[in-house]
Amino acid sequence: MKIIFVSLGCDKNRVDTEVMLGILRSRGYDFTDDENEAEAAVVNTCCFINDAKQESIDTILELADMRKSGKLKALIVTGCLAQRYKEEIQKEIPEVDEILGVTATDKIIDAIDETLFRNKLFSHKNYFYDINKKPVGGMDRVITTGGLFNYLKIAEGCDKRCTYCIIPKVRGGYRSVPMEQLLEDARKLAEAGITELLVVAQETTLYGVDLYGEKKLPELLHKLCKIEGFKWIRILYCYPEEINEELIQTIKSEPKICNYLDIPIQSGSDNILKKMGRRTNNAQIRSLVKRLRDEIPDICIRTTLISGFPGETAKDHNETMALVRDLRFDRLGVFTYSQEEDTPAATMPDQVTERVKNTRRNKLMRLQQEIAFEEAENMVGRTLDAVVEGRIGDIEDDGTYSYVARTYKDAPDIDGYLFVTGVRRELMTGDFIKVRITGSNEYDLIGEEVR
Repeated sequence: MKIIFVSLGCDKNRVDTEVMLGILRSRGYDFTDDENEAEAAVVNTCCFINDAKQESIDTILELADMRKSGKLKALIVTGCLAQRYKEEIQKEIPEVDEILGVTATDKIIDAIDETLFRNKLFSHKNYFYDINKKPVGGMDRVITTGGLFNYLKIAEGCDKRCTYCIIPKVRGGYRSVPMEQLLEDARKLAEAGITELLVVAQETTLYGVDLYGEKKLPELLHKLCKIEGFKWIRILYCYPEEINEELIQTIKSEPKICNYLDIPIQSGSDNILKKMGRRTNNAQIRSLVKRLRDEIPDICIRTTLISGFPGETAKDHNETMALVRDLRFDRLGVFTYSQEEDTPAATMPDQVTERVKNTRRNKLMRLQQEIAFEEAENMVGRTLDAVVEGRIGDIEDDGTYSYVARTYKDAPDIDGYLFVTGVRRELMTGDFIKVRITGSNEYDLIGEEVR
């Protein structure tokens, strides 16, 4: 029996999806991307911001039409939207057979079997458990990333409680996965052929505090580096105030760890950072970036910003612009503020209009574009390791091939690419090669293989 599985939202959601796929595979289920072949559908939803929420709703409604027409025998909804809006989904979309909370991913087989084989449609059993349930690792997963890279989710939930964020209410407080279970997960990924491991959580830097009484991310990273098969280990979602000297030295000393850090700062204005409930300020952000670049000169720093937070003035926006101009982040994304119900920021006075939010976002992105293009040009002449993602077209008239690749500066699915031309041999996806940068095309680099 074939199931179509739709995974929406972040890479942490993808890990949950792969675990559920592993559970279903162990019971003999097969999977398909063709909705015309599917007999059941599962949607793993997201509700972090309005756009993600709408995408989840649209997907459910599309599949609900198929359930209503009889093309599907079961429709299961899980993930953050399901956790947050269980009653609304039950009321408004009766075609949904079962709804699973975020801590009930291990019950996916029960939900499918209940609907398909016992035929108790619309029973809506209680697949909702304590959102602070302790997470576990060691689960078999179905790889959905193509077999080159994958994610190790080291913790669930968050304790930061930023005023704009719904995650603690949906996902619970911060809970680390025991280290031995994570190492088991990592070894399974390496055995499956994964060569790039991305360490993720709502916040990676606090790993272990709840279990061991102190930050254990550096120790975990050292142990991950000992696993054969991994060539790159990349760390995402590091809150700036939690990055300590031990973590910096771990990145600096371990060759497998990419000199790349994802550090969401959200604003450059102390006034707005305080309103956001963030635990850092402009001066501390500047000091951290300087420290990182002093210790690891070629480090690539990615960050995210929110434009148009409630009460943000032109002065606040200009302070953020100045921070971006001065620090010249290697990678930067900007989101317009999303007014999420049940968050403190949603009821704050001086909500900013959509027009102003978008105008400020566009100004930040134009500034970052100038910086990124200049930095890409400055890469010309450097030789970097790169991982091949695929071939572009057929063999050229001169007998050479072209490939798309990534450097340590490029996290999969979110950053840029390196286009390698004039290669005089066939390469396989996943091969690591050395490339001399010869030019750039806006955000992307162009280079030639060095042998």
